[in-house]
Amino acid sequence: MKPKLILMRHGQSIWNQMNLFTGWVDIPLSEKGVEEALAGGRKIRDLPIDVAFTSTLVRAHTTLVLALLSHESGKIPIFQHPGQGKLDEWGQIHSDSARQKTIPVFMAAELNERMYGKLQGLNKAETAKKFGDEQVHVWRRSYDTAPPEGESLAMTVARALPYFKKEIVPSLEQGKNVFVCAHGNSLRGIVMHLDNLSKEEVVRLEIPTGEPIVYTYYKGTWIKAS
Repeated sequence: MKPKLILMRHGQSIWNQMNLFTGWVDIPLSEKGVEEALAGGRKIRDLPIDVAFTSTLVRAHTTLVLALLSHESGKIPIFQHPGQGKLDEWGQIHSDSARQKTIPVFMAAELNERMYGKLQGLNKAETAKKFGDEQVHVWRRSYDTAPPEGESLAMTVARALPYFKKEIVPSLEQGKNVFVCAHGNSLRGIVMHLDNLSKEEVVRLEIPTGEPIVYTYYKGTWIKAS
């Protein structure tokens, strides 16, 4: 059976709901976001999952956990802390039967949302009134232009995609099924690679909250489920 890659953007956050620029601010899910995470999980409940990857932000962690609550395997996501001293050393499982009922979850800042710099916490509509619709559109939707003291989409792709290739693809090559729960812009960078999108195409790509995107991996090629 060919391994599968499941990508999911976190459910709606409270600042998504309030129309604020969020970026790396560690904002939790809204009530709607919780419902989206649960609904997304029901769509993938029958797909085997061997390992998971996520960002360092709580909205992605919560989405991942909620999405796996109804998984048919009954496996429990266990967050890993390699190289983090006592958190790693004292968090080891010493029962083979317990370990077999878990899904290891690896966290990485490379999968974090695009960092919006001086825009973080600002209302998007009010910012458009202050700086103009065109300028805010460039900050939000261009590929190479960064907001003040923030990251461009190109900069986000430059960290997310190498991590994906180095840390996530090897699991697929080993025949494992992988779940990645992250953010709109880090996932754009990954999908850009998987679907061979141009810079112009990727800035128009919309990745809905809480909606799984499934690929089959076979000999270096990616086949998206319809």
